[in-house]
Amino acid sequence: MTENSGKNIYFASDFHLGAPNYEKSLEREKAICAWLDSIKPTCGELFLVGDIFDFWFEYKNAIPKGFVRLQGKIAEFTDSGIPVHFFTGNHDMWIFDYIPKELGVQLYRKPIVRTFGTKKFYIGHGDGLGPGDLKYKMLKNFFDSKICQWLFARFHPNFGIGLANYSSRSSRAKTGKIDEKYLGKENEWLAIYCEEQNKMNPVDFYLFGHRHLPLSIPIGENANYMNIGDWLKYNTFAVFDGENLTLKSWNNGSPENYIF
Repeated sequence: MTENSGKNIYFASDFHLGAPNYEKSLEREKAICAWLDSIKPTCGELFLVGDIFDFWFEYKNAIPKGFVRLQGKIAEFTDSGIPVHFFTGNHDMWIFDYIPKELGVQLYRKPIVRTFGTKKFYIGHGDGLGPGDLKYKMLKNFFDSKICQWLFARFHPNFGIGLANYSSRSSRAKTGKIDEKYLGKENEWLAIYCEEQNKMNPVDFYLFGHRHLPLSIPIGENANYMNIGDWLKYNTFAVFDGENLTLKSWNNGSPENYIF
């Protein structure tokens, strides 16, 4: 099934470390590290599916302060031979070479297709996919451009990171209530995207973050779209045991099946 045959594959996303403040972020980071310690003996591969940091920008000789516990834990996994796959999200798209080089992860900027045993997975963060949200798609193209990255790098880190953190908090304040509501399959952009994708290149599981709300939605006749949720509210993660994909939550130091 994986390079570490017979072991589980784990998926998590949207840690948003750094938000909403230092104290809450540190508390969440410690919980995430405890969860990682708990899964390490049974982990064949680990997928971190975007927005791990609430903001990240690598200057030539500087990175954002903090998050050393998580970075050290990821390095523990890769140093022990457990592959870690790291996806950029809309909040941390400006990860460049530091995280892959220092932590030994495989970095992805677009969705990928992977097969585990007999099951095929389509995995990505999920931002910018599906219909609508044209304003964000335009902004994403600009932020992803070399020109924008060059211009931002001209800012002093104190100003640049401070500005980005303020922008991130403002964005979440505007969308937080919407993220909490299930809009119905016909209005969930990622579900619509999965339906269209499945007509062309069917898979068994579509796995995304970004939406923050844990979801499990049938796609076509045989596929399923699962949104992994987040660690701001739900502390959820997905686990594939070779046959079944299950969503679980980390509560009070132990995993529990998530009830939709």
